[in-house]
This record gives sequence, C-alpha cells and structure tokens, in this order.
Amino acid sequence: MAFTFSSYQPAPEFSKSAAYFSMEFAIDQALKTYSGGLGFLAGSHMRSAYELKQNLIGISILWSYGYYDQGRQQDQTLRVDYTEKHYSYLQDTGFTFEISIHSAPVKVKAFYLAPEVFGTCPMFFLTTDIPENDYLSRTISHHLYDQDLAARVAQSILLGVGGGKLLDLINRVPEVYHLNEGHGLPLAFYLYEKHGRQLEEVQKRLVFTTHTPELAGNEEHGMKLLEDMTFFAGISGQEVRELGLVENERLNYTLTALRMARIANGVSEVHGRVARDMWGQNAGICPIIHITNSQNGTYWRDAPLHKALNSASSSAVKNLKARKRELKQELFKEVANQTGKIFDPEALTVVWARRFATYKRANLILNDFARFEQLVSRTDRPVQVIWAGKPYPKDYGAIGIFNELIQRSKPLKNCAVLVGYELGLSALLKKGSDIWLNTPRFPREASGTSGMTAAMNGSLSLSIPDGWIPEFVRHGENGFLIPLADLTLPDADKDRIEAAGTLDVLENEILPLYYGKPAEYWKIVQTAMREVEPQFESGRMATEYYELMYNAS
Repeated sequence: MAFTFSSYQPAPEFSKSAAYFSMEFAIDQALKTYSGGLGFLAGSHMRSAYELKQNLIGISILWSYGYYDQGRQQDQTLRVDYTEKHYSYLQDTGFTFEISIHSAPVKVKAFYLAPEVFGTCPMFFLTTDIPENDYLSRTISHHLYDQDLAARVAQSILLGVGGGKLLDLINRVPEVYHLNEGHGLPLAFYLYEKHGRQLEEVQKRLVFTTHTPELAGNEEHGMKLLEDMTFFAGISGQEVRELGLVENERLNYTLTALRMARIANGVSEVHGRVARDMWGQNAGICPIIHITNSQNGTYWRDAPLHKALNSASSSAVKNLKARKRELKQELFKEVANQTGKIFDPEALTVVWARRFATYKRANLILNDFARFEQLVSRTDRPVQVIWAGKPYPKDYGAIGIFNELIQRSKPLKNCAVLVGYELGLSALLKKGSDIWLNTPRFPREASGTSGMTAAMNGSLSLSIPDGWIPEFVRHGENGFLIPLADLTLPDADKDRIEAAGTLDVLENEILPLYYGKPAEYWKIVQTAMREVEPQFESGRMATEYYELMYNAS
C-alpha cells in the first residue's frame, strides 16, 4: 500500500468509525475542490476531526479543473476560466477499481490526503480522469457541479458508489456513513445491496445532513434518467419503487436520504424547523434535529488579533485597533491590486462576501441607489464597501447581479468588487472588514457560516436574522440585526423595506458608534470575538455529530 493510517490514532471517546461523504471540501487554498459554504463547512469539519482525533474518514472527488477560476473580461465583468489542477502531495493509494455508470464499467482511481499535510482527518479523493477510461468517462471528475445533467448524476454515483466501494477495498468499513448533503445518495443503494437488500440495515448505518431549503439544492430527477444511468447500484427501478421512494416517477435526493437514514440534521436551529416543516408531512422519514454549522478557529482566527484581545484590559483596545488596522491594510493591497482604488484603513469597511446566489441579495444595499451613493460619498463619516463571491457558472441571474455591482461601483472610489473568492481571499476579507453584511431572503439561508469567521476576526455582523444569526447576535451587544419585513409582502416590497432597514442601522447606529463612541464600538467587537467561540467553533460541531448522530440509537 502507498499509504498508512499509523500516524493517526483516534481518541477513545471518538472510537466509533465514521466516513463523511461530501462533493466538496475547502481544506486549503492550494486544494481546489470546493465552490462555497458547503465546502468551507466540510473543510472545517475535517480539521476539527483531526484536532479532536475522531475516527473519521473524508471521502470526496478530485476535480481536475476545480470549480472554476474567476477572472475578468476586458470591461472587468466576470469571466469563467478553467485550469487543470495538479497536486503532488496527494498519494496514489494503488487502488483502481470499477463502478458501473450507464450500465458500462468506469475505472476509478483513489488518492489519499494524509492528516499531516493540512491537519485533517484521513481523506480520499476519487477520480475517473485516468488513461484507462474513454474521454466521456474521464470528464465525470472534471468539473465540480458540472452543468450537464447526466454528468452530475454520474458524479453522484462516483461519490456514493465509488466511495463505498473504496472503503470496502481498503478494509476500512465504517460503523456510520455520513452523507453531507444529498449528492452522494447512491451510497444508500450501495449499502442496501451490500446488506442483503434490507432497508433497516441501511438505516442502522446511514446519517444525513441537509444544508438548504432551496429547491436547486434538493435535487430531483426522473426515474428513467436515473435507471438509465445505473444510479441505484444494481438495484432495479421497480424495487426502488416498491420501497416507496418514488413519487410521480421522480426521485428526490433529500427525501430519499431522509427515508433511508436513521437520523438527519439541519444546520441551524432555524433551518432545523424549516426542514421539519418542508419534509415532515412525508411518510417514512427519519427524525430531523439541528446541529448548527461552525468553523475551525485554528484555521480562521488571526492569532495576533486574539493575542491583542487577551492582553491587559488597559491596552486591549489599543492593541486590537492596531492589529485590525494592519489587517485592513493587507486587504486593501488586494483591493488596489484588482481595482486600482486606494482604501483608507481608518474608514468603516463593510464587506458582503459569500457564494453568489440571487436569494442572498448581494445588491440589496443598492436598492435605493441615491441614498447608497450619498452614504459612500460623504467625507465626515466615510464608508467603504467591498463585494466578493463566485456565482455558479450557469446562474445567469447571479452573474447579472455580480456584473451589475461591478458596473455601478466603478465610479465610486469607496466601493470595490473583487474576484477569486477562495479561502485566501475569504480570510483577507474577514480579517480586514469592520462590518460583515449578510442579506439573504428569510428563511432561505440555512446557516451562513461566513459571519462566524468574520466575528472571530473582529468583524461585526449586520445581518438578516436567518440561519445561525438568531442563535448568536444580540443587537447592539455583539452585532446588529436588520429588521425583517412582513413575510406576506411581495418580494419587491420586502427588498425595499429591508434595504432601507440596512441603511438605517448602518447610518443611525453603527456609524455613530464607530466614529463618535469608539469605546462602545470596540466593546461590541470584543464581546463578539469572545462569544463566537466555542459555541460556533467547529470542535463543538464535530463533537455534536458524534454525540447526537453517530452514537444515536
């Protein structure tokens, strides 16, 4: 064998073996196997599993071209680029094996990421992009979330069946299989076949995390396509129907996972309630609890900033301000590099940065553009605004918003839109911002973990009370809330009201504190930094997965 587990000894309290299947992992800037929040969450989970020495293995796909590289057209609008990726630190396991896709054999090669490389639990990455396959089979592992429907179905088979088969081949058969989102659903059918076609045997072993109430995130496809693609790991479509998993000749990934798992979770307290409301009326589903997403402090927090936080009370604020100024200057170098604009480290800096999707409303603050323009043009209490994030390459609505932000911010010297939103830029933005703006349409943000790592680095949330925010933010004490509009109103009216509320809080509460009462402002910063951990540090989350999911009877 080309790899060994000998350097990784699980702690006794986490001795139950588990495998965590995820389509994406944001482990390190250098490993381009992620697109956004789902990957950031999964990466933090793997890091905390390592720190806790949990008996956990990560399973994913080695994307030959990653998600995509975000560049600019000549007019600075978004350009999608694809560059082939190579990783010398991934070890060839020596295992190449077959899975069936579209009733044809496809070869799968497995690579190993050792714990000591990036500080994660042991991880495996699967690829079909090898010479033994024809070109079409090779493309299965080319692009994360491929735009082609058949390719995406094939990717689910690769993750679920390929991952299950690999664990059998290396003789690391876990007691618990954890599906992080529904992408790896074919794993459930692989286990069903393996364990004598007894659903209760699958339910003994399978747990499931649902991450979004968005329809696009809860895949559903026609049975003919799935049968043609050999989605069910050797199980006939008729038997799948007899299991009561098919409705109107369509199979919903999330609903099927809820019926084949013994327990599932939403990713915040609000999302747990939303998920139970969404799926609870369906027969045969497992219990849905909530385990709020969290992020790994070791990776995300700025050590000098936390040293300043914990310095003598008489000098803490002075030290925090000095370090925060340095972090802002580091961010502003990137702003100048990309946009040619010089930002002021003394000015209040607001950042909106996350995966671009229309429901996240990146442009909400521009709803009353005249008012926004007046805000960012004033010199007595200057405000700087930065946006960043990656839209899905075929989400033309989100791309349109991204390009609109670029065009409207060009003439504004205090506004910038950055490209390349990966781990490195995300860290710069969280450490260099004063206010972390979060404006999803309630209740569509399941968790929204970016604000956690911002708070770890002295950036205060200004947020719609959705996802994790109601569990943390106390308005004016450790962050700020945007008042919700009446949920029965049309979306356009809600946007107008919540946009006005965003500017109201910013102009009438945050700016007077930042410029007029700095001692009170920095007290709020200190409170946020102290309170966000350990409650929203992923050691808590990883422990809860063992206590509430893996060890649940």
